Amino acid sequence: MKYFNRIVIVVTLVIGLLWMNSCSSEKEKTAASNSTATVAVTLASPAGSATGGINASGQIESVETANISTRIMGYITRLNVKEGDHVNAGQVLAVINSQDIDAKGAQTNAMIAEAEANVNSAQKDLNRFTTLYNQLSATAKELDNVTLQYSAAKARLEAARQMRNEVSAQKNYTTLTAPFSGTVVQKSAEAGTLATPGMPLLVIERNGNYQVSVAIPETEISKVKLNDKANVNIKSTGVSFSGTVAQINPSSQFSGGQYIIKISVPESARKDMYAGMYVNVVIEGKVNAATAIDNNIVLVPQAAIISKDQLKGLYTVSANNTALLRWVRLGKNYGTDVEVISGLDKNEQFILSAEGKLYNGVPLVVKK
Repeated sequence: MKYFNRIVIVVTLVIGLLWMNSCSSEKEKTAASNSTATVAVTLASPAGSATGGINASGQIESVETANISTRIMGYITRLNVKEGDHVNAGQVLAVINSQDIDAKGAQTNAMIAEAEANVNSAQKDLNRFTTLYNQLSATAKELDNVTLQYSAAKARLEAARQMRNEVSAQKNYTTLTAPFSGTVVQKSAEAGTLATPGMPLLVIERNGNYQVSVAIPETEISKVKLNDKANVNIKSTGVSFSGTVAQINPSSQFSGGQYIIKISVPESARKDMYAGMYVNVVIEGKVNAATAIDNNIVLVPQAAIISKDQLKGLYTVSANNTALLRWVRLGKNYGTDVEVISGLDKNEQFILSAEGKLYNGVPLVVKK
């Protein structure tokens, strides 16, 4: 029995030693893991003020857009393109049935042939009565009547010829061509559809030439001038660029009380740009003391903001020198910066960039 107890004690000691070694190894692994997971970060302080300007939202649009429609009624026999297709200037886009126009053209040709025959007959009568009048064998009244008949015949011939020109013009409207090279961005009909005058069939945008369209309220439109600098930030991509105010619409009658302005887009900023993208714009217009931005505003770069579902936050450094995700409430956009209304004090630092993945509790080393 004593021998058995000794064996039990020895086995227990062995198990205890193995467990202690395992815990020690785990601690060493954890320490090593924490050591290797340290992330180098760059800190920044919020901007204490922003350049005075006018903030607005808008969209990128093509400088040239064409709505393709027809001036005649008829069934579409061919529609050769679809949305996204590139088209060249003069390329045939659609064909409208023209049987009725062809029939009218045939009638016009017959009228011209009849009118030409009448003119030839009237010309002969005029020549004959002119000779008789010179020989005193016809009266002046008879010559005047023949002359009027000849003039009327020529007028009917000219009317028939102009009718033929009208038919030819209508015939041209049955073939719709691209006014310039671009991309089909909208298709509103298919082959077999009955097209009516003014009915939009296609929309084409010229490639590579964009501008920004922004609506400005009447309280601020007086501060915007041509050639004012505008800082534009594309919401979806985060890309920012500078442009200038190229056009100001002086009327808001057809735009819901908003004044539409156009901002030029430099060629260097057009890569990966598409019409319809939403943008935030800050126009460096004339700002007086009453409209100047508060110097106590807290601004951080939009690139530092973390989005999770509907929440917005940024990383700060905790007292233990680890990453701490701070949820914040955001306000207006100012070019590449965004206002922090709550969640971050103007004297607190935040993580601007990191050389690794950030998460709550990850050890940090601050780059100088």
